[in-house]
Amino acid sequence: MEFHNFFLFVLTELALSASPGPAVMLVVAYGITAGWKKSIFATLGILTANAIYFIISATGLGALIVASHTLFTVVKWLGVAYLAYLGLSAIFGRPSPITASKMNGRNASGWKIWLSGLTLQLANPKALIFFIAILPQFLNPAANVPLQMLWLAAGSMIPEFFILIGYAVLAGRMQTIATRPSFARITDRVAGSLMLAVAMIVAAIQQ
Repeated sequence: MEFHNFFLFVLTELALSASPGPAVMLVVAYGITAGWKKSIFATLGILTANAIYFIISATGLGALIVASHTLFTVVKWLGVAYLAYLGLSAIFGRPSPITASKMNGRNASGWKIWLSGLTLQLANPKALIFFIAILPQFLNPAANVPLQMLWLAAGSMIPEFFILIGYAVLAGRMQTIATRPSFARITDRVAGSLMLAVAMIVAAIQQ
């Protein structure tokens, strides 16, 4: 792979990752409610989905999914439903006596947070379209394509990891205040509203 192609790809990824979108909003929501360390699970879920997208793109299955309107729609709406469920649960759920402890992240489920990040990214059609339509432009078909894909995967996921964690740390600073019982209900509603906003953004995306 030519260096300037790799450099341009990394710059593109930096711009996309730093732009507030569904992934950033989800990480911020968990940063507020569970602390930045637990937001790492959401970030890893998002990056796991990206790894899956790299594999799909490399095998050509991505083009098939994009071409199939039915499959494309099913994947999107499953993700929307799950994110909406998380948001509504946070907004209307009954506050528990251990809310303050939960907000500190001691009782938050890392598995559930990881799954929400994975689901969000897999349900985002724009992510798949990026890997199908934009990624190939940085590949040199005359060179070793699998090796190039590995380089691009590293150039994509490593910067995105640190960018999302940066957002999580900033959001986590609010979490110290949010752990107070008087703020627990408010932060639940803020996080729930963010997740509902993410669900609506994904739902509005057209094929």
